[in-house]
Amino acid sequence: MTETMTPAIPMPPIVFGTDGWRARIAEEFTYDNVRRCAEGVAQYVLDQGSRERGVVVGYDRRFASEYFAQAAAEVLLAFDIRVAFAETAIPTQMTSYEVVERGAACGVMITASHNPWTDNGFKVKSASGAAAGPEILAALEATIGQRAGDRPPTRPFAEAEAAGLVERFDPFPGYESFVRRTLDMDRLRQADMRILVEPMWGSGAGWISRLLGGGRLGVEEIHRERNPWFGGVNPEPIRPHIDEALGLLAGGGFDLGLLLDGDADRAGAADEQGTFIHQLQVMGLLMYYLVEHRGMREPVVSTVNETSMVGRLGERYGVDVHETPVGFKYVGPKMIETGAMMGGEESGGYGFGMHLPERDGIYADLLLLDLFMREREAGRWPVSSIVQHLHSLAGPSFYLRIDVHAERATYPQRKERLMADLREQAPTAIAGQDVVRSLALDTKDGFKWWTEDGSWLLVRFSGTEPLVRVYVEATGAERRDAMLAEGELLVRGES
Repeated sequence: MTETMTPAIPMPPIVFGTDGWRARIAEEFTYDNVRRCAEGVAQYVLDQGSRERGVVVGYDRRFASEYFAQAAAEVLLAFDIRVAFAETAIPTQMTSYEVVERGAACGVMITASHNPWTDNGFKVKSASGAAAGPEILAALEATIGQRAGDRPPTRPFAEAEAAGLVERFDPFPGYESFVRRTLDMDRLRQADMRILVEPMWGSGAGWISRLLGGGRLGVEEIHRERNPWFGGVNPEPIRPHIDEALGLLAGGGFDLGLLLDGDADRAGAADEQGTFIHQLQVMGLLMYYLVEHRGMREPVVSTVNETSMVGRLGERYGVDVHETPVGFKYVGPKMIETGAMMGGEESGGYGFGMHLPERDGIYADLLLLDLFMREREAGRWPVSSIVQHLHSLAGPSFYLRIDVHAERATYPQRKERLMADLREQAPTAIAGQDVVRSLALDTKDGFKWWTEDGSWLLVRFSGTEPLVRVYVEATGAERRDAMLAEGELLVRGES
């Protein structure tokens, strides 16, 4: 039986950022608002004439994610849309994989990715498996806005499941077979190495160990248990959140570390000394792997806050590079449009044309392991030496990012004011070097400046959290630190 809810007080607008809609649990992220998002998805599916294809629904390990996912499913079911529902918490990209495998109309994933533990979120995947692009998100927002005064209809989950309209799924067996099309997993399992895996208490826990287990390769995984508090850190695979793992690596006994974020769609790595391999270096390593070891020459898609090494590697190997705004809602569609072999963004998200046009931290980590094995066979070892070899080919990359937090209530006003200030009073020099090029981001949420030596500074407002991000990629460590300090002063209004 479909339950029709009575009209209620008009609800505030819901706006999808660079990667879905995220908000604080019980404040804005409520069952009512999740149902509103699901109604937007349902209407989109109906408008596309795709009801019979169904929708995939997944969820991560955050607080109450499975219950928010069920609430979303109940709205879809009320519109007679069949639902494939994850048996347990899964990595975000498994939703994308299931959408592609099933030929589903789209996918819904309940996750706030790397956000603080207080948050949760609602992501949408297109029929291609890529993050829903701006046109899809605009359609969702329009439906949500038009029906802001009414509560969506729902159909009880248990009743719909009993009627055969809900199918529970486990993506692991199919995903393992899918990965084997492009990776020799048996070879990886027999590697004479010992690796440390850090899933950060997230939904990627157990996946790499299970995929690589049963051979000579030694895999030790930490923080596998569910902990919606994420041990008190943001589940983002960057420092300082991963310092415990780096300390274990520094203690010896491991050849490398592989890192995941809270929903496992972002990848990270560290070398045998416990030195963090930052996200821009990982982008360079993965591109180098594809062109040097796999002989691929298709285009690469890179966001405006990604590494300049991509351009230099593109020139060296004859690979076209396409730049997009921040967010895989731009990267994924551009990958499909250009037939790209990979796409990446500064946050540690990497997608691959031979795999999925969406971020997959597990697959990216497996590719890194394959790269390190191949480089070892070529005589370059340990991992720290491989990173240095990358820089000998692609140039320097001294990168760092800081996040300047803002109050949620005043964040929109602060953004508007700071955007005006940076436009009208843009720096002409940074850390002693003249600015030779500037760029106002197409998304109207920040600015980027290049100095004489090719270093760059970018200031950008986050689309998923109330904070301003300051990014620097420089030609040296001292220059990086000086540029970052000046960027922070710009944001705080102290310059």
